Order: sequence, then structure tokens, then C-alpha cells
Amino acid sequence: MSKPGSGIHITQGQITGLGAAMYVAGACVGALFFGWLTDRFGRKKLFMITLGVYPASTALTALSFAPWWFFLFRFLTGLGIGGEYASINSAIDELIPSRHRGRIDIIINGTYWAGAAAGALITVPATNDLPIAVGWRVCFGLGVVLGLVVLLVRRNVPESPRWLFIHGRDREAEDLVTGIEHEVEQETGTHLGEPRQSITIRQRKTISPWTIFLTLTTRYPRRAILGFSLFIGQAFLYNAITFGYAQILTVFFHIKTDPGYYFAVIAVGNLFGPLILGRLFDSLGRKPMIAGAYILSGVLLLLTAWLFNAGDLSATTAAGGITGPLLFSTLVSTGKVIDTVIAFVIGATLMILAGLVEVFLGVKAERKGLEEIASPLTAEDADRSVGARAG
Repeated sequence: MSKPGSGIHITQGQITGLGAAMYVAGACVGALFFGWLTDRFGRKKLFMITLGVYPASTALTALSFAPWWFFLFRFLTGLGIGGEYASINSAIDELIPSRHRGRIDIIINGTYWAGAAAGALITVPATNDLPIAVGWRVCFGLGVVLGLVVLLVRRNVPESPRWLFIHGRDREAEDLVTGIEHEVEQETGTHLGEPRQSITIRQRKTISPWTIFLTLTTRYPRRAILGFSLFIGQAFLYNAITFGYAQILTVFFHIKTDPGYYFAVIAVGNLFGPLILGRLFDSLGRKPMIAGAYILSGVLLLLTAWLFNAGDLSATTAAGGITGPLLFSTLVSTGKVIDTVIAFVIGATLMILAGLVEVFLGVKAERKGLEEIASPLTAEDADRSVGARAG
């Protein structure tokens, strides 16, 4: 996109800097906004809406003719992706049995990297064999096609029984769960026992964002700190790989091979991680696995920074390891090794600190039902109502 003749006057620094920031900002807003709508209107409806926002915004990104248009629709694309994360993870947590929830959650989220690897390889012929003004637009167009295919598959995803029950649709919830249980019993030949515990809830349409915020900050402040710490640390690595990797390769290693090949190697490694380690999150436990992964990633990133500064890091060795935090485009664009080393060290420090926060504040959630980990706000309201009536 930054090459002459691309049809848009935009620099590589703008793409990996402001363009990336707008995408992430959109994802944050989308997670908050669509997350609230998910609780109000249901997981399945928001599945379809957020996935509809993504291909529409991606298609309009492909039509970019000026930087402001590109930034705007990168923000809106992020909006849809952020909403996707909120609805997907809600559905996973509420539909998957507790003994498998950690493994399934991490594997499903990890499949992002399968798409990333395929996308990286697909961009190679699109950007090399097509005219400059067409190739990058085709790449965005392929994302639209994939989004539409997934949209068709999503029609078969069931609504969350928990959501149905909380919103007064208990008969639908009972029928859905009964159908799933009957299918499992037929496939396994095993009779499913009754639930180990029960709770009383007050059915309601929605819970206000303010109530959720107060609950998070007053009832679960340690978990709030933990969540923010983990997200901040992870965001540096994730966004560096997604948005800054090609710039690192071209500015410092002057590679002639298409960066898509190198990114595909990273993506495949990230895909195998969940597949190989996923089950340990349910057996060994959340705390040691999350803390270990974060701290080890930080240490490897410090090693990467040291090798990079010493001039002992090649483009190939970089592709096989942890490549860095969210690299400020201004630092990378200077072409000075020390500036990028600073970005590496910042990311490594954040990852290690986040891992230490997990050690002290992490929650042992493996093999526990959601209601064991945190009492639903609807259950708390019901208890208060009972107490008030008893008084």
C-alpha cells in the first residue's frame, strides 16, 4: 500500500502506526459496546451482527483512496472484531463443560492463527503477481469472502441456555439443554447425572454497564487488576506481530522475500501452541500455565532484543521466536537498532510483570463451573430480594 502507484498516498509508518492504533481502538470500543448488546439481545444475534460489520468494513477498506478513509474503516473493522471476541468467548464459556472449558477456549481462540497463516500466504501471489493498485485491495477482498462463509456457518450456532433462562425464556433453555443431553447420551451410551448444585436467579432483560463496572471494581478489584495486566502485556506482543513485523523485516533485514512467508511461520507456531499446551490449562491449572507462558515469553523477548542489538539476529531466527511488542512506528522508522531494542525491552518487561501479577492474583478456575468462580449478578439480586422479603 505504501509503494508508488498503489492508488493511495500512505506511508508504511502510517499503516503500522496510526492504522494499527485505530484498529485496536475499534476493537476495544466494539468489545465494550457489542458486549453490552450481547447481554441484552443474545449471543446468537450479536454473532451475526458483529460478523456482518467485519466484512462490510473490510470491503470498504479495500476501496480506500485516502489515508482518512483507510483509518476510518480500520476502526470499524476493529469494532466488528472486538464484538466478535465478546460474543464468541461468552458463548464458549457458557456452552462448554467446565472440565474442558480452558482447553476448548484456548484452541478456538488459537485458530485465529490458522487464518493468519493462510492469509499471509495468500497475500504473496496477490501482491506480487497483480498490479500494485489491485493486489492489496484483493487481499482485503479475500477477507470479505471468508467472513461471508463464516456468516453462513454461524446460523447453526445455538443460543446460550444461560442467557435464555436469565431473560425469561426458560422453556427454550430447557429444550436446548435437553436436546444436547439426549444427543450426548446416545453417542456415549452414558446416562448424565443431575447437576451438582443449583442457584436461584431473578430474570431480567439487561444489566447496566455501570453496574458491571461497580461490581468489577468493588467486588473483584484483584481480578480487574489481573485482567488489565494480562491484556496490556499480551497486546504488545500481539500487535507487534500483526502490525509491525513486515516493517522490521524491511527496515533492518532488507529482505527480498515476501514478508508473508515469514509471518506464516510465526502464525503456524502460534497455532501449535494451543493445540499442544491447551489441555494443560485444565489439568495443570490456569495460574502456572498463564504465569509461565507470560514470563517465558518476556524472557525470550529480552533474548531477542539482546541478539538484535548485537547484530546476531537474522530474519529467519526472528521468524522462529518471539518478535516483539507493539513497535512504535516512529522508533522503527528511524532505522536505529537501539530504538527498536527499547521497544523490545518495554514489551518484555510488560510480559514479565503481567506474569508475576498472575502468580499473585491469578484465579484457580480449572474444572470449575462459571457460577463457582463468580456468583452471577442475577443470583445476588435474588438473594437480596429474598432477604428483603424475609425481613
